[in-house]
Amino acid sequence: MSNGTAIVTERGVLDSLLAALALPPGKASTATQPDWLIALRARALERVSALTLPSTHDEAWRFTSLTAFARQSFHPLRTPTHVQPADIAHLHIDEATTRLVFVDGVHAPLLSSVNLDARLAVGTLPAMLAKQAATLQGHLGQHAASGDGLFSALNTAFLQDAAVLVVPGDTVLAAPVHLLFVSTQPDVASHPRLLLVVGAGSEATVIEDYVALHEGTYFTNTVAEVAIGANAQLDHVRLQRESTQAFHIASCAVSLAAASRYHSVSVALGGQTSRLDLKVTQIGEGAECVLDGLALIGGEQLADTHTFIDHTKPHGTSRQLHKCIVGGTAHAVFNGQVMVRPGAQQTDSAQSSRNLLLSRKAEVDTQPQLEIFANDVKCTHGATVGQLDSEEVFYLQSRGLPEDVARNLLTYAFGAEVIDRIAVASLRGQLEQTVLAQTTGQQ
Repeated sequence: MSNGTAIVTERGVLDSLLAALALPPGKASTATQPDWLIALRARALERVSALTLPSTHDEAWRFTSLTAFARQSFHPLRTPTHVQPADIAHLHIDEATTRLVFVDGVHAPLLSSVNLDARLAVGTLPAMLAKQAATLQGHLGQHAASGDGLFSALNTAFLQDAAVLVVPGDTVLAAPVHLLFVSTQPDVASHPRLLLVVGAGSEATVIEDYVALHEGTYFTNTVAEVAIGANAQLDHVRLQRESTQAFHIASCAVSLAAASRYHSVSVALGGQTSRLDLKVTQIGEGAECVLDGLALIGGEQLADTHTFIDHTKPHGTSRQLHKCIVGGTAHAVFNGQVMVRPGAQQTDSAQSSRNLLLSRKAEVDTQPQLEIFANDVKCTHGATVGQLDSEEVFYLQSRGLPEDVARNLLTYAFGAEVIDRIAVASLRGQLEQTVLAQTTGQQ
């Protein structure tokens, strides 16, 4: 009986999500989409129909249970919330002159601002189809294949809109682009999609930001695809600061051409259950990626980060630092895999997973992995899990600080190492205050 109940429950949450595809607005929207996009969505829907929710019996999900998610019922946005600029003023990033805002998955043009730079193509999918048709067809759905898993396929099946950024070759964007996704209503499912294409020799900074204006339960299912051209550079900041009752499932697929550079800083603060799958593929010689991550959770939160760095060409470089600060009865998961393919000689890769437990019931599962099929490489990895160093606490106490203040200061410093790697000063300041506030009182 219990097995049957589990199956019915699982189909219930999937059916509630898929029901939106049968609504008249969904059908009407496909009339304006090109045939290749309609076919892409149709293949993804077939894939969703053939899959079930991942469970702890699946190796990639064995530490992350979706039981609580399976009990939910979500619906698409029915009545838009009229968000005013003042409602999101505290999320403003001073340096960003271009901002696209989506509210409960729907583009909000009155809250968005686009710097009219002729060198930059930025906008939503419907607007960009007429301007960048060949680029969209060449990249959309090509990096994060819907066959990768249920949630990626589900996102593609709902693909009616997206945030699209195309930087032409030999262009340096002086200001970051802010992509802001705001949740305002409980029980709503949204499927944000991003496509970032950086042309050869160009440089850009993009901030991908997920926030909530309420503390309800809802579902964010996001997919980002990133293509970086030869000798180009992208700094990608990803912030997940959703409601602590939210379910946040995300995947990001990055393609690196020759001598390109990708720097990612990912910060996870919210979510009842959150998951990020980040895959970086080096398709050109001499590419470099730097992945920095921080999960700061407490209560009963679960934060899961899976990364896969795929070195397929020679002279590739990768560096990864992932930190978890875990309080209460929270559970953090990190799985970092580095693959060095045959022929990817002189690859230089280093990975570090460092984890701080703030309570006796907090839990971390960390799995750094190396798979090497080349014989001339330099690859290292390491992982630590522990509590605050008692000698460091004692030292600060000897300098006149109370024990709780000393512990909070050391905890903050542990997380600030990742925050300090964000190049956008005002955002770095915002997050430093957030980390300081969340580390206070979690001991």
